[in-house]
Amino acid sequence: MTEQEWQIASLPDISEPGAIEFRVGDKDWPFRGIVVRWQGEVYAYANVCAHQGHPLNLDANQFFTPEQTLLICASHGAVFEPDTGHCVGGPCAGASLRALKCRVEGDAIFVNAPASQRATHFF
Repeated sequence: MTEQEWQIASLPDISEPGAIEFRVGDKDWPFRGIVVRWQGEVYAYANVCAHQGHPLNLDANQFFTPEQTLLICASHGAVFEPDTGHCVGGPCAGASLRALKCRVEGDAIFVNAPASQRATHFF
């Protein structure tokens, strides 16, 4: 799978804690990912639940539980640690979200991701 670095967002675009979805690449089949701000750090994951391959969110940028302590899959209720992507409850307990390499330069957030969802092993 070929990945490239994409500038996704700026730190002020994401609350703390918080997460936003991003789409990059292929217009017909863009790669979908998540950038998470958690306890002063930034993490990125493919927006694909480890259970059934669904996106975690149904509504735009709704990734956290009401308590703002875990990421949640809106389809089947799997919950994930924001800093590791590890599933700590639900139908895929013990599995993990696919982490993406990310970095912050100034306020800019960069993520390495493929240009198409077709390039992932999920489909």
